[in-house]
Amino acid sequence: MQDSAPKALRLYLLRHARSGWALPGQRDFDRSLDEVGYIDAERLAQTAADQGIRPDRILCSTAVRCRETAEPFFRTVSEELDIRYIDALYSGPTSIYLDLIDAHRHVNALMLVGHNPMIEQLLCNLVGDEAAREALPDGYPPAGLAILDLPSDATSARLVSLLLPTP
Repeated sequence: MQDSAPKALRLYLLRHARSGWALPGQRDFDRSLDEVGYIDAERLAQTAADQGIRPDRILCSTAVRCRETAEPFFRTVSEELDIRYIDALYSGPTSIYLDLIDAHRHVNALMLVGHNPMIEQLLCNLVGDEAAREALPDGYPPAGLAILDLPSDATSARLVSLLLPTP
């Protein structure tokens, strides 16, 4: 007998880790993680590996700070991760993030590595404003990872858990 329940997409929403301010003449796009950001990105990737988190595909903003946040996943989770860099995740609206999720419903587990306010707005869109505020009353922190299940026949998700940087 075949299972008739719709398959859920495991969705990981990762906001880039803490970055430094732009240097004089430096573009926002080129801002790098600061020391705390590097540590948080490494810890998060290790925690994810320890918990068996392994996305089938990572869609990552091309901005330097997002690439530096995603990179530790290669070393700690798997060097065979399918990562794709998407320019639109840098400056596009939340609707771009939603379109990318819809275009990747065929994978079992998808991670988006992006920016605020889009990541926080995306979480609100998927789980509802009240649930998002309850889970993250102070907003979506840098290096925060929300884990959601998004049924294939739905536009709303269930928040499974959060991995947050340690203070």
